[in-house]
Amino acid sequence: MSTDGSAGGPGQPRGTPSHTPRRLALLALAALVALALSVSFGASGLGPGDLWRTLAGEADPATRTILLQLRLPRAALAALVGGALGIAGCTFQALLRNPLAEPYVLGVSGGAAVGAVAVTVTGIGIILPWTLPLGAFAGALAAMALVLQIARRASPGGMDTRVLILAGVIAGAFFNAIILLLLSMADVESFRSAIFWMMGNLSASGWGSTAILAGLLLPATAVVLSLARAFNLLSRGEEVAYYLGASVERVKLIAYVAASLMVAASVAAGGVIGFVGLIVPHAVRIAWGNDHRLLLPASFLAGTAFLLLADTAARIVVAPAELPTGVVTAVAGVPFFVILLMRGGRR
Repeated sequence: MSTDGSAGGPGQPRGTPSHTPRRLALLALAALVALALSVSFGASGLGPGDLWRTLAGEADPATRTILLQLRLPRAALAALVGGALGIAGCTFQALLRNPLAEPYVLGVSGGAAVGAVAVTVTGIGIILPWTLPLGAFAGALAAMALVLQIARRASPGGMDTRVLILAGVIAGAFFNAIILLLLSMADVESFRSAIFWMMGNLSASGWGSTAILAGLLLPATAVVLSLARAFNLLSRGEEVAYYLGASVERVKLIAYVAASLMVAASVAAGGVIGFVGLIVPHAVRIAWGNDHRLLLPASFLAGTAFLLLADTAARIVVAPAELPTGVVTAVAGVPFFVILLMRGGRR
């Protein structure tokens, strides 16, 4: 039996390494096209021609400002958030050994929402706008620590993934109750702002916030990518993975912390944007198999492309108004996921 997840071993996931570069190149091209579309289209009426003139140094200052200081940082933020949610969803599906797991299953989004809503309702976010993502990130970290502590205390012999799921569900229900309590005390404007944030929105983007997000996400992404072989072994069962040389408890802890940090940073930057971390890795798995050496980076690139397209649609469908990005991902994600399930069931 192969211990490194190479093709041909018993229980080996589909999707051989020889296909990986070509498939990842295809997804990278799709992400670049989605990025170009995101920068090219918006409510201001500027189009692809203006983008090319800007890149050639021939555009007027107003056009350059709109494209390079407004649209481009928002597109970069969408790319990072989409990629992070895609690979985090893939990680949780591997960690929990459940193809229907998603990044918010362990209560991180609920903790982030409590932090953001608390900042909004108390009025601090109006005086100091930068405190809203900070409050969301702090809430997400607190939720992550709480769920991990519950899971480790409830299963002292090791981190049981079933207990981890239950801890996440319980924490999520508690956080939802706190959110409702805070909203019941909010004024109309604070209530509206909190709800709009919880629907997912990338409008508060800028080069500074994008750089901070990249500094948090890229190291965590690298850590998760390094666990690809271990995830392949875990897919055969924890006992099998242990006997094949994987440090099972260490892998589970590192995967949980790294993926939760990615989710926390993403939610702090763009609110609760659903379905990306659920349907993207699931779609890649159905198309190309279960080899995490391909599945993890492919989920990142596919998540990037998906959220870029969704955010572009959010900006142009009802222009000059704007839809919450999370609403677009849900509207697009539900029928797409139903199609995936129907196709997967016929395999």
